[in-house]
Amino acid sequence: MAERNADQIADWNGRSGERWVAYQSRLDAMLAVFGQAAIEAAAPGPGERVLDVGCGAGASSLALAARVGAGGQVLGVDISEALIDRARTLAPQEIPALFQVADAGRAALPQGAFDILFSRFGVMFFDDPTGAFSHMRRALRPGGRVAFVCWRGAAENDWVRLPMGAIKGIVPPTVQPAAEAPGPFSFGDRGRVERILSAAGFTEIAIAPFDASIPYGEGETWDAAIDDAVAMASKVGPLSRALADQPDDIRARALTAVRAAFANRPGARSVMIDGAAWIVRARNPAR
Repeated sequence: MAERNADQIADWNGRSGERWVAYQSRLDAMLAVFGQAAIEAAAPGPGERVLDVGCGAGASSLALAARVGAGGQVLGVDISEALIDRARTLAPQEIPALFQVADAGRAALPQGAFDILFSRFGVMFFDDPTGAFSHMRRALRPGGRVAFVCWRGAAENDWVRLPMGAIKGIVPPTVQPAAEAPGPFSFGDRGRVERILSAAGFTEIAIAPFDASIPYGEGETWDAAIDDAVAMASKVGPLSRALADQPDDIRARALTAVRAAFANRPGARSVMIDGAAWIVRARNPAR
């Protein structure tokens, strides 16, 4: 296994996975509109079989299962044991969805078994994305469909832009990963996404921007919602890493600045922030 992918697996079975479970309901609320847009792009129908890559705590898998019905099947896979455990806990017993701890880019998958390859923000973490998509394509039937949503650039997404902008001049800058390194923004370049899918053998590739105002944090009052947004940013995402080794006084100043940035956004029981993604569609060629 490549070292970088091993790092991703270790992280999602450690701190990242644990924190996503802790904030699962808030994160799913934040991502819901993007997942729904990707599901509409996939257009799952009754009786179809769907592979949900990087399914997390299973919200997208359950939404897909509702569309394919009792005659269909959704297999949600994720590298995080904690998130798959959460997905199994949340899934109603009668829903046609199964969950498996697996790296979809390498795991043994039944050949030609799926009508749709789907993902809600789960495909940006492969160390070899072309190889991973080539591998997953073999699990699609001829003519099968791909639909996924991935983030555009960090500068277009307030969940990164706001907190990281607020701490400039307070927290020393951190070394940024290479643009194409596995991570949430590794698919931010539209041209790169198209090249990956084309090299993996897909055709009819279509990539469209999707922008939305999304809820970040939650609370019974506006102040409580802002506090929750700050707490979430400090636990999940780049702010948590930037603050990890900072002394208490620097951390306190940084969080005060982040709170002010969130307070400037609209909202009532959640801070409403701007999110920017790509909705990607493609097809496995018919034989």
